[in-house]
Amino acid sequence: MTRRLHWPDERLIRAAQDGDVASLTTVVMDSQPHVRKFALSLCASPQDAEDAAQEALIILYRKIGTLRATGALGSWMFRIVRNECLRQVRSLFARSEETAAEPEGCVEQSAEEAVLRRMDVERIAAAVGALPRDQRQVLVMRDVQGLPGHAVARSLGLSNAAMKSRLHRARAALRHSLAPTDQATGQAADRAADRAASRSAGGEVRP
Repeated sequence: MTRRLHWPDERLIRAAQDGDVASLTTVVMDSQPHVRKFALSLCASPQDAEDAAQEALIILYRKIGTLRATGALGSWMFRIVRNECLRQVRSLFARSEETAAEPEGCVEQSAEEAVLRRMDVERIAAAVGALPRDQRQVLVMRDVQGLPGHAVARSLGLSNAAMKSRLHRARAALRHSLAPTDQATGQAADRAADRAASRSAGGEVRP
């Protein structure tokens, strides 16, 4: 019979906040399985999840004193992991945007264009982060990281047909979440969704 894991109790957390090193170490160790579970459910890949979990545990170790309610450790760590996974997606999109924005003539962006580009990245990253995990995984791996379709399918244990179907649903969901509220923002949202969907195809939208 497997032992059910629990979050550290409030007494242990208070001792850690008061500077007791042994208690702090125990809090971090006991939180680790839960943090990893959060990360696996939120991040795009197991490697991203491991990176996010490690970063979240470091934040827990360094900043446990900022936790106001000792009974809210779980929700606090969930937010930290979620933000770290979103940061990873934003970083991936930003790097992809920088690569795509490097014309042969190296035309300098205006300040307005740079701001709009950052806004696009933030919107897309937030929309991707809100996708179900199975859709988020295939979208990030295929359209952001640019992995070949067969490699994505193999990594996720899917057939090529199943991978393409999941990718199609993810792209459709992304377009829907970026749906405009007016015509002007609509054109920007369409461009943002098109860039996300065609990233790995060099501008050609294909699964």
